[in-house]
Amino acid sequence: MDVTTNNTKSKVNIRLLVGTGMLSGLAFVLQYLEFPIPIMPGFIKFDFSDLPALIGAFAYGPLAGVIVEFIKNLLHCTVTQSFTVGELSNFILGAVFTATAGLIYKKNKSKKGAIIGAVVGSVVMGIVSFPSNLFIVYPAYTKFMPMEAIIGAYSELLPSVGKLWQALLIFNVPFTIVKGLISTLITVLIYKRLSPVLKGRG
Repeated sequence: MDVTTNNTKSKVNIRLLVGTGMLSGLAFVLQYLEFPIPIMPGFIKFDFSDLPALIGAFAYGPLAGVIVEFIKNLLHCTVTQSFTVGELSNFILGAVFTATAGLIYKKNKSKKGAIIGAVVGSVVMGIVSFPSNLFIVYPAYTKFMPMEAIIGAYSELLPSVGKLWQALLIFNVPFTIVKGLISTLITVLIYKRLSPVLKGRG
């Protein structure tokens, strides 16, 4: 009995390691497929790299989603042009998103639970993005780009924006929530087909 149990645990652990590794690699690749958004400053781009992390959080648990986010950004630090500031922001928000969604789904493993978890995760990610960007990410970014230039990029889109907190509330928070909701929609559409493969039942 003990041998059988140990073998089962070993297979699960191997599957978890392999699955998390594959999802991390996919997330790293997807991070390159970024594109600018016309209504956002040029230094803010959209990508689908949170998608594999969200799938990992549903398949293997919230910690797996956070690990995918960490590995993805750690790999991207080796080729970044944002002096790791972009990766720091991406990790903080991605970890909040996937951990929240994964925790809720863990308590209610159904399509409804997945939707609720990911939607709540998107909103929480948007809320956290405000203090995260205001007190951590953008102050770090000012070492490479003056705050006046950062705010100027926002005021070009909306002249009434004169403070960083205004820019974050008007632009970044809604953008972050929408980004999460897009990942949510895609995940809900494809997760059922991927789940058996990720869990070794396909």
